[in-house]
Formats: sequence, structure tokens, C-alpha cells
Amino acid sequence: MIDHVSIGVRNVAASKRFYDAVLQPLGYRCISDSPESLGYGAESPVLWVSATDRPVPPDTRSGLHFCFSAPSRKSVDAFHSGGLASGGRDNGRPGLRPDYGAGYYAAFLTDPDGYRIEAYFAEKA
Repeated sequence: MIDHVSIGVRNVAASKRFYDAVLQPLGYRCISDSPESLGYGAESPVLWVSATDRPVPPDTRSGLHFCFSAPSRKSVDAFHSGGLASGGRDNGRPGLRPDYGAGYYAAFLTDPDGYRIEAYFAEKA
């Protein structure tokens, strides 16, 4: 249904360090890289990160967040630890979220510009 999502950031280099660290364990990579924008995906860019002087202000009550599919629990754990080591903030440690559904294993971070992101692995019942 959605072809791609674009977000604006203040510092593309800082965002590259962060998104390289969190997306690589999930099987995604930076496919398009320029001083003003980055495109991430598995085969083609699905997440665009572009320079702007006015990113969306962080708002923890807005409900806005982006969730990335993960191939395993281990990759969710690596997403979280990589994000913390690369300028992100914890917004929910890796673990099962039974209130979200059976086998819902996820971790949550806030990126350097305040965007909330999640990595999710669906465990088989």
C-alpha cells in the first residue's frame, strides 16, 4: 500500500550513522547516499532520510512511529543495541509484547531527531 516514507532530519551524517546501525541487522541497507539524502531498503529505497532545517517536532503523544520487519529476535536485539550506540534513545527494550499479540517480539528507539521507530519479529505459535 505504501511505496515509501520520507523524513526530514537536521544532520544527515548523524542520521546515516544511526540508520546504518539499526537497519543493517534487519537486512536493509543504504541504497542511495548523497550529502542531502539517504535511501534505505532491501532492494530499492523505501525509507528516505533528507536534510531539512524544520524536521517534524518530536511528540510522544502523536502516535506517529515507523515499524520495520525483522527476520529474528536476534536482529531486533541488534537493532536496539546498535541504535543506542549510534545516538538513539531507548523507547522500549527488546522483548515480547503479549498485549500486542501472541509472539510479538519488538524493541523501540527514538532516533537523533526524535522520530520513534520499532523493529518487530513475529514468532510462530
